[in-house]
Amino acid sequence: MTSKQLRVILLGSPGAGKGTQAELLAAAAGVPHISTGDMFRHAVTAGSAVGLAAASFMERGELVPDDVTIGVVEERLRISDARRGFVMDGFPRTAQQATAFDALLAKLGWKLDAAIEFAVPRIELLRRLTARWTCPSCGVTYNLDSARPRVPGICDRCASALVQRADDSEATVAIRLDVYERQTAPLLAYYRGAGSLITVDGTQSVEAVHGAVMRGLASCVEAPAS
Repeated sequence: MTSKQLRVILLGSPGAGKGTQAELLAAAAGVPHISTGDMFRHAVTAGSAVGLAAASFMERGELVPDDVTIGVVEERLRISDARRGFVMDGFPRTAQQATAFDALLAKLGWKLDAAIEFAVPRIELLRRLTARWTCPSCGVTYNLDSARPRVPGICDRCASALVQRADDSEATVAIRLDVYERQTAPLLAYYRGAGSLITVDGTQSVEAVHGAVMRGLASCVEAPAS
């Protein structure tokens, strides 16, 4: 593990594996894994003002408006555990958000180390997402193709019944991927132009993808030991 601060964002379509890789990298670096998706889902469940604002967009598989999203991110980054760094999962999603995020980091006196893209073909993303089931109690995610629970339909961790989120239905998955391709793909050009983009083949095993991430980071920052 390194003492150097590490501030990275992870890019990729829904189902590309950002969450899993974010947890691995955050643990290695000793910084928080910040998932805007988890924050919004918590806000929706709690019935907060942010949740009410975001709920209708999330239910349709659409992006939450920038003013809501950026406000949530800034609030999270001001919590003390993010001072040493972060692994950002799910934000920014548009070039406009990226510009606002750069401005926010500058205001905080910080700089982004890298943007890591997980490249996965659309047909594979569809297969992964429609096979995904989640524990409503502890949040663990399973995939019926690659990460099955030990007992079908039951969470390994807390024994709750697994559910399929409405946004993992085939119709909604297609909408989510279309939204990503239309609105989020320009981020690749944005970060490529900034010289901070690292692209990783996301079709490999979890371990192989993590290794590729670490090697990519080693080429541009003092990465944490794997």
